[in-house]
Amino acid sequence: MRIADMNWMQVEAYLRSDDRAVLPLGSTEQHAYLSLSVDSILAERVAVEAAEPLGVPVFPVVSYGLTPYFQAYPGTVTLRMTTYLPLVRDILDSLHHTGFRRILIVNGHGGNSPAAALATEWMADHPGAQVKFHNWWNAPATWAKAMAIDPVASHASWLENFPWTRLPGVTPPAEQKRLPERPGMAALVGDAARTFYGDGNFNGYYQRSDDEMLALWQVAVEETRALIAGGWE
Repeated sequence: MRIADMNWMQVEAYLRSDDRAVLPLGSTEQHAYLSLSVDSILAERVAVEAAEPLGVPVFPVVSYGLTPYFQAYPGTVTLRMTTYLPLVRDILDSLHHTGFRRILIVNGHGGNSPAAALATEWMADHPGAQVKFHNWWNAPATWAKAMAIDPVASHASWLENFPWTRLPGVTPPAEQKRLPERPGMAALVGDAARTFYGDGNFNGYYQRSDDEMLALWQVAVEETRALIAGGWE
C-alpha cells in the first residue's frame, strides 16, 4: 500500500472505509561508512513493512530534514526550521484535505523532533484529526532490544547498519569506537563536529551480525505496526 503504487482513484476508494495513513520522515546526512540516506531508507522501510498487512497507505518519505551540525560532511543536506516545519504542515494539510484523519508519522532522524511539537499544534487546529509521532529506533520495545544486543549504540554505529543501509565494496572498521562524553557542553557543529566525530560514528561497533540486526528489525516493524493498528480514539 505504498502511495507510489496507487493511483488517485484507488486512494479515493480506500478513504471510503478507512482514514489512516503513514508519513515517514528521513534525512540526508553523513552516516560514516553507511549510505547518506540511512534515515530515509529505514523510516520508509519500517513504515512499509509495518503497514502492508494492515492495508494502510504509506506516503513517500520526506528525505530532507534538520541536520545543521553535519554540514562539514559532503553530501549532507539540511533545511532551516522555517522551511521544514511549514513543509510538514503543508503535507499534513494536504492529507487532511483529501480525507485522512489518523496519521502516523514514522520519524527516522532525531534532528526532526521539532516536527513532533508541530504535529500537536496541527491537531489543535484540526479537531477530529489525530497524529502520532513515532521515533521508530528508540521506541520502547525497539530500544530495549537494541540495548539487549549492545548498550553502546549511537548515530552511524551498528544500530543503523542493516543489510539495506550498507554500501557495496565498503568495509567499516572492526573495532568499537569510543569517544569521550561531553556533559553540559554545547552541541558541536560544522568543522568542530567533523573534527570531534571523525568518520561520523558517535560511539560503538560499526557492524554486528545480520541475525542480531534482523531480530532488532522485526521488533521495530511489530512495534510500528501496533501503532498503526490501534491506539486511535
